[in-house]
Order: sequence, then structure tokens, then C-alpha cells
Amino acid sequence: MNPEKINEPNKWGSFNGFSPLISVFKNFHQLSPEIEYIINTQTFPVAYKKHKFISSPLHHNRYIFLLVKGVARGYMKEDDKEITTWIASENELVGNIRNLWNEDGSTEEYVQALEDVVAIAVPHDMSRQLYLNFDIANYVGRKMTQLHYLSACERAYISRLQSAEKRYLRFIKTYPHLVDRVPLKYIASFLSMRLETLSRIRSKLIA
Repeated sequence: MNPEKINEPNKWGSFNGFSPLISVFKNFHQLSPEIEYIINTQTFPVAYKKHKFISSPLHHNRYIFLLVKGVARGYMKEDDKEITTWIASENELVGNIRNLWNEDGSTEEYVQALEDVVAIAVPHDMSRQLYLNFDIANYVGRKMTQLHYLSACERAYISRLQSAEKRYLRFIKTYPHLVDRVPLKYIASFLSMRLETLSRIRSKLIA
């Protein structure tokens, strides 16, 4: 899927003059001018309207995306059922990271904007270039992978809780910033419960 580029004479004019990905990387390590130049040159801002697909199995997936504004979800399809596998918001990377070293870009996952989204498109080719040529990039990549792994562990933990109420309480604790931003049907899907069950749990907790 080709991202919808934001057309501006200076593509970083609305982002303090440089790619926001640089700030994310600098949270872990200072960058060389060459790395910053590559990131500024090869990444670019994109925008997606609410409900639009950021990536899907119908298109080659050659990017991951840094969310600057908005919320997105990943989901799989099983027959006619959509199963939400993750939900992300600002300053998180979304997309199928498994495709980083997969040339054909195939995926079984849909990534959908739940709000109007502004993001930074990060080409897989650029990520490979940085990893192959710069030790700093490998260090930053390892640190970011650790965070990605911890998030996956938390999602796995939530999914293994036997009580639907406990899963929702854990969701509130882990994702308090998403509770009022994400439609309940997607939260219910993420927590492996019926919407009616989630509504009943919420009513009980409010009472």
C-alpha cells in the first residue's frame, strides 16, 4: 500500500524541521549527522482518515509507521470475524515488523486508523540500510525491539487471564490513555469477549 504523502514544499515544515523519528531514536542514543541525514531524506509524513487502512494483506507492506497523531489497531480476519490483536497511539510504531527482512512484503494483518492519523512512514529499505552500516542503529533497534517485546508480553498476559473482568481491569491499568478513545467493540475484540460482556462489566464497575 502506498502511503498518502503530506504535500508540503518542506516536508518537515510542520515537525520542527526534521523527522520525528530522529527524536525517538535519540531517546536511546545520540545519532551521527549521517544517520540523521538518511532518516530526514528517506522517511516522510503521511496522513490517513479515520477507518482507512494503513496497510493490509491486499498490498505490499514496505513500511512501518511512527504514529505522531491518532490511534490505530491491528487485526486479523477469521472467516467473517475481525480479531483485534493490538491497539497503539502516539509515539508508537505500527505495521508488520516481521516484513522488515521479507522482500515480498506479504502480511495477514490489517492496520486501520481509528482516528484521523498523522504518521511518519519508515521504509524497510532504510531500516535495513541503517542496520547494515551503523552500530548505533543496531543498538537503537535492539532497545526498540525490547519495548516491542515487552508490549507483546503484556498483550499475551492479558489474553491468558481467565476472568473477563480481570482482562478489562488489566486493560485499564495498561492502556488508560485508550479507554475513552477506542470504540468499545474493538476493546472487546482485543480482550476476547463479547461487546455485551464488556458493557456489563463497565456498568458494574461504574455502579
